[in-house]
Amino acid sequence: MTVPDFVAAKSQGKRLSVVTAYDALWGGIADAADVDAILVGDSLGMVVQGKSTTLPVTLDQMIYHGEMVMRAVQRSLVIVDLPFMSYHVSPQQAVKSSGRVIKETGADCVKLEGGVNQARTIATIVAADIPVMAHVGMRPQAVRALGRMSKIQRDEAALLADAKAAEDAGAFAIVLELIAAPVAAKITRELSIPTIGIGSGEGCDGQVLVGPDMLGLTTFHAKYVKKFAELREIAIQAIADYSKAVRGGQFPGPEHSHK
Repeated sequence: MTVPDFVAAKSQGKRLSVVTAYDALWGGIADAADVDAILVGDSLGMVVQGKSTTLPVTLDQMIYHGEMVMRAVQRSLVIVDLPFMSYHVSPQQAVKSSGRVIKETGADCVKLEGGVNQARTIATIVAADIPVMAHVGMRPQAVRALGRMSKIQRDEAALLADAKAAEDAGAFAIVLELIAAPVAAKITRELSIPTIGIGSGEGCDGQVLVGPDMLGLTTFHAKYVKKFAELREIAIQAIADYSKAVRGGQFPGPEHSHK
């Protein structure tokens, strides 16, 4: 999967599947599952690091996790988030941060949050031949300004302006997060590039979910998350069975011991 392949999916009527991964183990599993793209999201701040927002995540941490994912991926497009304050100072800072991501991870492209306010930055990164995915609607890095992570975005005119600005600046795709479904569907119809929804309804060209959420590994609950497995409960039971076997002397057995 390449960036041109990803863009062409829209005109071909193909819906795109995207899932997050943060290391080689889960990157390899997602790749083997034939997803179209893997997002190394700054959501790792909450999912992996246990923090309350994405704001503390650093560029070095994103590169560290992106490089791990890339070791295991053979076919899926890999997107790496630019974290908070790695592109906000100036377009030149953004190009430098994006260049580090591409050079040090081998990923296919970067993602940043913003539309109208980041159009010049998007255009500058794209001019350096680095593909950019934009992100509008609920922007986790703007949580201090927007109020809370779960706030549904409904301002149709502003959201459409953000999406159009990102497209015009050269973004190859746009994540639409927590946008009222009718508004997201309208944005999708208005754009020539793919929209990837999260909590924004079925009218988008594709969908993204946080991998550990959709696998039931986290305790996070939201209306838009469908749990396709309950791996947390399976893992807890398996480890409990192991602990019981160790304490009871049933493990290790002769078959697990070297002669």
